[in-house]
Amino acid sequence: MTISKIWVFAEATEGNATTTTLEMLAKAGELADTVECVTAAGADLATELGAHGASKVFTVAGTDDKLQGPAVSSAIANAVESGTGPDAILIATSYSGRDVAGRLSVKLDAPVITNVVDLVESDGALAGVEPVFGGTQDVITKFTSDKVDIFLVRPKSFAAAEDPSGAAADTEELAAGDLGNTGTAVVTNRFVEEQSGPSLDDAAVVVSGGRGLGEEAKFEMIEELARLVGGAPGASRAIVDAGWVPYSYQVGQTGKVVKPTVYIAAGISGATQHLVGMKGSKNIVAINKDPEAPIFSVADLGIIGDVHKVIPALIEAIKNR
Repeated sequence: MTISKIWVFAEATEGNATTTTLEMLAKAGELADTVECVTAAGADLATELGAHGASKVFTVAGTDDKLQGPAVSSAIANAVESGTGPDAILIATSYSGRDVAGRLSVKLDAPVITNVVDLVESDGALAGVEPVFGGTQDVITKFTSDKVDIFLVRPKSFAAAEDPSGAAADTEELAAGDLGNTGTAVVTNRFVEEQSGPSLDDAAVVVSGGRGLGEEAKFEMIEELARLVGGAPGASRAIVDAGWVPYSYQVGQTGKVVKPTVYIAAGISGATQHLVGMKGSKNIVAINKDPEAPIFSVADLGIIGDVHKVIPALIEAIKNR
């Protein structure tokens, strides 16, 4: 199946396209004859987006100090209603992405398929694959109307693919309509969490701790091990809910989905909620004193032992190398 045209809502951070944007572009290139982007980040992304398959980048101006949602959704809706828009729109499950998708849904009176982890053909139409029942089952959902298809895609659902020979995408401004009061909201401040080392989303190695650590202070050894191996610390929902670590550390269905080369789960039993967020990792190492812990069902290497002995021994061995 090939669709005529797919648009990707391209987001940026620190001047570069987000990882999820590039992942969606790779999938869109497999499905559509034409792949184009809409962005509020400006024409500077044209070279990077072109190298990842976009033939054109539509820029939406006037969002520098404002919410992106009102202007971007208005611009896309205008294009769709004028007949120059796409057959489908892929939007990341991010704060701005959800805002754009929600507003666009109202403007076009069109539904949104959310929590998408894959895009497939179903009876000649494009459909979204969504995990349900805690990620234990997948369902295929498709649109039955003739309106534009809007999909909210989860991070790490696809692999980004760059074509070094790809030319910079053409750019064109996409005008938003009258935004009324929704266009007056101003962003007065942005909070950027301090971090050292790679981010949890992009780290090649993730070391996560769970309730088996016993107490908040013991999470320090998770962070130390992560630093020693050049990775990022993560956590189960249980210790996030307990207030040991911030929500930004959470791996799981209601946290972040990670797919590192190595994932170390220390003191994590392996509830379905957590497995959904890390089972796609290339190599999984589980450390748990309970030999029946569900985490061992997905582990490539299982260590049945006390994390309070195994992790310090591992840290010591790495330091002595």
